[in-house]
Amino acid sequence: MPAYSSPRRAGFARSEGRAVRPKRAGSLSGNLGASLLADSFGPRWIAGSARYDTRPGGGGGGPAPFARALCPHCAHTLGSVIESGRLRLRRHYGRGWLVRLSPVILTVVIASLAYGTPREMAFSRLLPAAPALAAAMWPVLPTVLLGTVCLFLMIGLGFLFPDLGTWWTAAGIIAVTVAAAYGSHVRLQRERTLFQVRLVADAAQQVVLSPMPHRVGNIEIESLYLAAAAEARIGGDFYEVVDTPFGVRLLIGDVRGKGLPAVGAAAAIVNAFREAAYGEIDMVEVARRLDASSTRYNAAFAPDGPMERFATALLVEIPREGGRIDVLNCGHPPPLLLNRGKLRVLESATPSPLLSLAELIGDHYTVDTFDFTPGDLLLLYTDGIAEARARDGEFFPLAAWMGRQPPTPPRELLTALHGDLLSYSRGRLDDDIAALAVRLCEP
Repeated sequence: MPAYSSPRRAGFARSEGRAVRPKRAGSLSGNLGASLLADSFGPRWIAGSARYDTRPGGGGGGPAPFARALCPHCAHTLGSVIESGRLRLRRHYGRGWLVRLSPVILTVVIASLAYGTPREMAFSRLLPAAPALAAAMWPVLPTVLLGTVCLFLMIGLGFLFPDLGTWWTAAGIIAVTVAAAYGSHVRLQRERTLFQVRLVADAAQQVVLSPMPHRVGNIEIESLYLAAAAEARIGGDFYEVVDTPFGVRLLIGDVRGKGLPAVGAAAAIVNAFREAAYGEIDMVEVARRLDASSTRYNAAFAPDGPMERFATALLVEIPREGGRIDVLNCGHPPPLLLNRGKLRVLESATPSPLLSLAELIGDHYTVDTFDFTPGDLLLLYTDGIAEARARDGEFFPLAAWMGRQPPTPPRELLTALHGDLLSYSRGRLDDDIAALAVRLCEP
């Protein structure tokens, strides 16, 4: 079995999208609600509200009044957005206002042509197209007002050109405006429904990724999560950090698939880890309990289609006495260790089976031990980072990137990774992204 078995490389397609879960302590995360507002109400609102939250505890700052009015209970999640959406939205910001004003521009163009050309050409008969176009992007009242303006324009043109067929065109404008107003109302209702569905999906993701500490003893920890989900479909990437009597234990992994089934499987694994990490001395037993929990979940909630649902996982233990780390890799991308400017890929000598597949290929788990000294920086990540592509199809050179990084706090490392990753992929992520950065400080 290869040391790294990616769900994506195993032949399972992943959706494209961008950023998306709420702010949490100790993390740099995208915001789903902000992404929704950008989709539903245009990029102008969201581009102006994107910011980093640098306050301890992940405060996030105050939300925009518009977000608070939309969802008072979720306003705290709508106030801050990491740069992921910002990079992408700014690229379209220059055209956004022009598109929004296109019904007005169309009205002016038609009225000018109707006035400046011979009446036989009858450009005025195109005026009903303006409110019809407005229904696709405007609320009900502005759509009706534009239809009223078109009606008065048509009446005014009728006084200038008596044989223009004013009343037939005016009747058409009224009929189209009424239909456009109804269409706008239906569209807004569907957008509100989708908004609520996505907020529920975002809350489901919170079950998996609960708040985690910035620091445990002399260990600094930061996290990054970006979901590539675009249509209220949330991802199956997960991570957790627990402080146990045996040391600090970390988990990161990726469930094959998308949506609530993948989140349910991830929640089963994370919850099992939270219990087993405290109760099991040996990490092999922790891995067996994760596999058993994942297998039970898959038996209770069978995946759609013939493909099995499985998960990659990486468990790391940092003993309290320090000096080393223990790594158990279940088919996950190997962690990267930066020691005084030298990069080391922590490959497992004998890879362990993926979660939910132990019964099929055997439950032979192996724990590898590596040196971990003060000042060392450890990066755990999911395959979405290593498989992010540039426009020419080249993968993001994560190992080379990590080797060029200076000694830096974990938060700054993830901030740099996030920015460089989005620049490399031009703001388009084909897969979810999760990462943990860990640094051992002097006691």
